[in-house]
Amino acid sequence: MTRTSDTHACVALLVAAPASGQGKTTVTAALARWHTRQGRRVRVFKCGPDYLDPYWHQLASGATVHNLDGWMVGMPEVRARLHAAAAQADVILIEGVMGLFDGSPTAADLAAQLGIPVLLVMDAAAMAGSFGAVVLGMQQYQPNVPWAGVLANRVGSSMHAQMLQASLRDPAVWLGALQRMGDGKDAQLLPERHLGLVAAHELPDAMARLNAAADALADTPLGQMPWEDWQRWSVEFALDASAPTPQIEPWLQGRTVAVASDAAFSFIYPANLDCLQAMGAKLVFFSPLAAERLPACDAVWLPGGYPELHAHKLAANTGLQADLQAHVQAGKAVWAECGGMLALGHSIHTAQGEALPMWGILPGTASMQPRLAGLGMQQCVLHGGQLRGHTFHYSRFDSAAAEVARTSRAGQRVQADKGEAVYQHGSICASYFHAWFPSHPRAIAALLGAEAVQWVDVAATA
Repeated sequence: MTRTSDTHACVALLVAAPASGQGKTTVTAALARWHTRQGRRVRVFKCGPDYLDPYWHQLASGATVHNLDGWMVGMPEVRARLHAAAAQADVILIEGVMGLFDGSPTAADLAAQLGIPVLLVMDAAAMAGSFGAVVLGMQQYQPNVPWAGVLANRVGSSMHAQMLQASLRDPAVWLGALQRMGDGKDAQLLPERHLGLVAAHELPDAMARLNAAADALADTPLGQMPWEDWQRWSVEFALDASAPTPQIEPWLQGRTVAVASDAAFSFIYPANLDCLQAMGAKLVFFSPLAAERLPACDAVWLPGGYPELHAHKLAANTGLQADLQAHVQAGKAVWAECGGMLALGHSIHTAQGEALPMWGILPGTASMQPRLAGLGMQQCVLHGGQLRGHTFHYSRFDSAAAEVARTSRAGQRVQADKGEAVYQHGSICASYFHAWFPSHPRAIAALLGAEAVQWVDVAATA
């Protein structure tokens, strides 16, 4: 491969599907595990905002997984991440988000802009001849998208696979079929719950599940393809020389930020940690579930996660509860996102009506909902710039705390009855909003107490 400072070449595939739930994560993780077992260096990325799928890809590849999104992350950073990965890896795998043409920008847009071939994964459990029609439509819908081929998922038998293959107008796009596993939703491999997949680090047999998926992939034409044939999917990754270099100053120099990190607080982007360190912060991690106390620190970040699944353990950690209360009383900053906000509240009410006590430091109660209560890309205008991120939650939070800001959908103005509230209570700032720190580092530094936060007047922007 040619290696220059401006361009790096690497085999790359974007794994996509017609819709969510087709098996993208399973196939991406299986590919990562299969290539890694062959001794190849693999780097995996995930399109869009997602915390859970990357845990599986990191375990499968042995390397940190970063998120890619043209809006939240920005295309200059997307190109820089892929350029750096191509300099180190033999294979780059990118898992799409939702369906190939869903959202804005879409996974198809990314593939077209960067010239990355698409591997289409389709749940063919209830299909025969229509399989070929859907594949043809996907190929022709956006003509500038490069294609690698199609992999049928959840196929019932070898005869079923033959029917699917025969339905294709172009036989060359057939890359094989994966047999149905479990109940038809890959439950034996990657189990799900209300916010998505169960994270790999929560399952003791996670690696065995990945190896099983890689074994299944090895029996397909894709898995049996010689490495020389993979080179047809080599892509040249270049930096965006015209893009401005992000300015990050040492706003957190000399400050220690304590980050909750365990199964209850696991929604952490590696890029967010990198951003904090780039601003000079010293990071210390603690586990509320392990009954750990709050480390000595200047600020606390409580990320999202699953406090509702671990409420009894969290409430039992009264030492940490007292430490957090003292931290707030001392006027030290707390930034609490989604699950972190719920944990600071008084209680979480389950769908069955049970009230689960929490730490009671932020006024408010949460109620679990049967359906999604918030979903999509969000932005928050504060401190002289735009902090980007997203929201995704199955609960409602009712609070008497002051609402000091409100998020809005990407590219839209703030509306008082839309978006997510940002609450302030003493030195606590909290919201359902999951922030992408590199989009506005100075605002994050302010949320963590480096300087006073300049809030936007919600009424003035409504």
